[in-house]
Amino acid sequence: MTQAIPGKRAGRLMLIIAWAAALFLATRFFSGWEQRQENPNSNVVSEHGDGYVEVQLLSNRQGHFVMTGRINARPVQFMLDTGATDVAIPGEVAHALSLERGDAVQVSTANGRTDAFRTTLERLQIGDIVLNKVRALVVPGLDGDQVLLGMSAIKQLEFTQRGGTLLLRQTTK
Repeated sequence: MTQAIPGKRAGRLMLIIAWAAALFLATRFFSGWEQRQENPNSNVVSEHGDGYVEVQLLSNRQGHFVMTGRINARPVQFMLDTGATDVAIPGEVAHALSLERGDAVQVSTANGRTDAFRTTLERLQIGDIVLNKVRALVVPGLDGDQVLLGMSAIKQLEFTQRGGTLLLRQTTK
């Protein structure tokens, strides 16, 4: 029976540790890369001009405009949806935001008709753009954790899309 030489054992251990570290770092890198592909606007930068504030957003690889913002000072992920009449909030997200459910209404979604509840967002923020008293719906059947940024918010802004870029501008005067 032969015994492993202590130097060989230490060498194997170091090789295992190096591979584990490389795998860990690769996982972290690609996880962050994938998140940036889904939401290229996780850190929204604002530009202030004479009488306006604007943000420029990039589309993700599916062509959607996804961005990080805030509802009532709590972080959320928005997806721009010009086909949505109101801001639409999944039930679980609304619960986490402690939003009150008002009158029940029927809404048409891509998955058919469903129940929703009226609510008002005291404050909706994307970068330095701030909207107050925004009409919204709590939609319990809406999957995921993305808030659909519908026309009840968007119509308060000027917006221009060119290629994979969307410019949102709020007049401040």
